Parts: sequence; structure tokens; C-alpha cells
Amino acid sequence: MRGTLTGQRYVDDIPRPHVGPFLNGLPGAIFQQDNARPHTARVTQDFLRHFKTLPWPARCPDLSPVEHVGDQLKRQMPSCHSVHDLELVVQDLWAHLPQDNIRCLIN
Repeated sequence: MRGTLTGQRYVDDIPRPHVGPFLNGLPGAIFQQDNARPHTARVTQDFLRHFKTLPWPARCPDLSPVEHVGDQLKRQMPSCHSVHDLELVVQDLWAHLPQDNIRCLIN
């Protein structure tokens, strides 16, 4: 994703096409996100009011499993000389991230 991530762009690109359908298929599921500006924007809150969400304290990245996964990826990240190379490396690292690493963060 290139450019500034506004609340509207966030809703249009992530929750509406991906999160909403996923949560609709999992009755009782709870959606979690941090307090980044696009997440707290009115348009985002309006969209998410139809779903159960987890209240999130300010400035607590250590509570989010995805932050730990991001840290794991950053530690493995080689130097990249172009955005294209960076995209390829991140996709490869993500695809090869051991599922046990993710499971232990969730459980």
C-alpha cells in the first residue's frame, strides 16, 4: 500500500473487503486493532459498529500479536534497494513464518 493511509482508505481497502466478510463467517468473533489514526477514524468506527471489537488501551503495542510477528520479520529483513525488492522479501518472509510462532502468540 503506497501513500497515506486515511480512515476512508483503510475501511475501503481492509475492513470492508476482508475483515467484514471474515467476521460474518465467524459468529462470536472479536476484532482487534490498535489505536492508529486510521483505526480510530469516525468512518472506521462507523463501519465496525456492526461487529464486536476489543477495546484497546492507548500505546500498548506489546498486547498485539501482530506487533510481535512484525518484530520477527524485521529481525530477518535484509537490506533492500527498491520498493519492489522490499515487497518481495516481506511476502517471502511472511509466507515462510512458522505457524508455531504465531500460535504461541495467540494462545
